[in-house]
Amino acid sequence: MTWLVWTGTALTLLGLCIVIFCIVVALRLRRSGLEDAELKSRLQRVVALNMGALLLSALGLMSVVLAVMLA
Repeated sequence: MTWLVWTGTALTLLGLCIVIFCIVVALRLRRSGLEDAELKSRLQRVVALNMGALLLSALGLMSVVLAVMLA
C-alpha cells in the first residue's frame, strides 16, 4: 500500500503545482492589458487547465485516503 500513498502524494503535488502555475498565468494575463474578448478567451483556457489540476489533486488525495484506510 505504500506505493498507493506515494503515487497519490505525487498526483496531489503535481496538481498543486499546476494550480499555482494557473494563478501566475492568470495574474500575468490580467496585467497584460489585453482587450476584453482576447482576455476572456485566454482566461477560459486557464480555467480549463485549473479544473483539470483540481481533479488531479482530488484523485491523488482520494488515493492517499484509500491507502490509509486499507492499511
